[in-house]
Amino acid sequence: MITIDKNTKKINYSKWVIEGILAGAFAGVTVTAYRFGLTHAENLLTAIWNFIRGNAGYTALWFAALLLLAATTGGLLRIEGKAGGSGLPQLAAEIEGAIDPCWWKVILVKLVSAVLCILGGLSLGRVGPSIQFGAMAAKGVSHIPGSGRESRENRLRLLCCGAGAGLAATFHVPLAGFLFILEELRRGFDRAIVVTGIAATLTADIVTRIFFGNATVFSYTAGSVPLTHYWLLVLLGILLGLAGAFYNFAMVKMQLLFKRFKKIPLEIRFMVPFLLAGILGLCLPQVLGGGRPMVAVLMGEHPALSTLAILLIVKFIFSVICSGSGAPGGIFFPLFVMGAYIGAICGDVSVQFLGLDAALWQQFIILGMAGFFTGILRLPLTGIAITAEITGSIVGLPDIILVILAAYITANLTRTKSIIRELRALLG
Repeated sequence: MITIDKNTKKINYSKWVIEGILAGAFAGVTVTAYRFGLTHAENLLTAIWNFIRGNAGYTALWFAALLLLAATTGGLLRIEGKAGGSGLPQLAAEIEGAIDPCWWKVILVKLVSAVLCILGGLSLGRVGPSIQFGAMAAKGVSHIPGSGRESRENRLRLLCCGAGAGLAATFHVPLAGFLFILEELRRGFDRAIVVTGIAATLTADIVTRIFFGNATVFSYTAGSVPLTHYWLLVLLGILLGLAGAFYNFAMVKMQLLFKRFKKIPLEIRFMVPFLLAGILGLCLPQVLGGGRPMVAVLMGEHPALSTLAILLIVKFIFSVICSGSGAPGGIFFPLFVMGAYIGAICGDVSVQFLGLDAALWQQFIILGMAGFFTGILRLPLTGIAITAEITGSIVGLPDIILVILAAYITANLTRTKSIIRELRALLG
């Protein structure tokens, strides 16, 4: 719906821009607070494990603390249940008009509970909660008199633009945030959504850059695969599409498994992923949290093929259990990490056995992230933009597009839905 001034009969662009700036600013501040909380939680978790490792008494105390964290997280979600999980299914349900949660309760409960999950070492990301934070922040803006509260269409526009602003703020990806609005949330566009969305995503990105700087999330040296090896990219895309579909299948099955025990209190159910995080901290600490340690492994060295495979498999299983439990936290960052490892493994095989230039190994890491993201979320345009923005490079863009296209087609041929649609259906 286009906003028109009744007196002049002209399109009121200024109103859309102001609303977008307000929504983006509020989303940026909220996501900034969340990112600071996650950073401190990750640093504290590392310090705790360095301190207790090798000491049985301290380790036992930490496992007791993990049980307390699980109970606290469950208790918080009893205050506001819509703050559980990644937040993306809840956002989809609200856009459909199925739910109408209290915006400030969702922000407060999710902010605290998601940080506690990362402190416990759960394999959860920051993007899903950031998108929900942005949406709820924009919902708060819509309650300001004269800001679009008068119609459902205007409220939904602000909600969607705030969600895109949340994505832009968490990874410094304003273009991807804008495309996410058009490709997933609105599935189309008009002038109102374009103007408000651009203003919101750009403002949120600027706010977070003030606090976190301009560094990209993944710093890799990109290249371009020779045309003679483009058949490898098609095979890689097919593999990533199948892997993405399998990830969605596994996520749904795990959610259904936890739902079978819905009579068991949340505080008890959450003890499963928290205790698993404790066990993995003893034997494979790289898989804890969203994936920063695993990223550091790829950026700092060229691990052996066996090491890559072990970390990928364990991370996959751990992530599915953590997300399937309904614990508050996202899936984007872990899936980027897993996609990077799939790409790294395929790159290793291509270099060792198929004659690919070893300098292109890092390009396969980028391609793995792009294809796995698309196979799971079925958002090819957003996938292209977010891959370019989080790596800070458009070198090898045709390679990325080809892999994304192959992954997108393959994943759809499996007749599975995007993870957001799958989880939305389970929400009821």
